Amino acid sequence: MSADAQGLPRAGELQARLQERLAPTQLQVIDESADHAGHVGASQEGFGTHFRVRIASPKFAGLSRVARHRLVYDAAQDFIDRGLHALAIETLDG
Repeated sequence: MSADAQGLPRAGELQARLQERLAPTQLQVIDESADHAGHVGASQEGFGTHFRVRIASPKFAGLSRVARHRLVYDAAQDFIDRGLHALAIETLDG
C-alpha cells in the first residue's frame, strides 16, 4: 500500500459512520473504486475513492432528495477530506 492510500477510507468505516449519524433501517455501502481505475480521482490501490451508498433512515422523513443527500454528505465529510472522490447516493424511504 502506498503512503497516499494509508488515509483512504474503507467501506466499513463509511458504513459505521452512516450507522452512527443516520441510524438507518437499511444500509449498503459498496466500494466501486476498482471499477474506476484510470479515472480522475481513482487510487492505484483500487479502493477508497468511489463509493455507492443505498440508505433508508427515519431522519429522511419529510425531506427532499437534496436534503437527504446533504445529510449523507455531511456525515461523510471527513472521508471526502481524506480522498473519497465520488459518492453515489440512493436514498430510500424508511
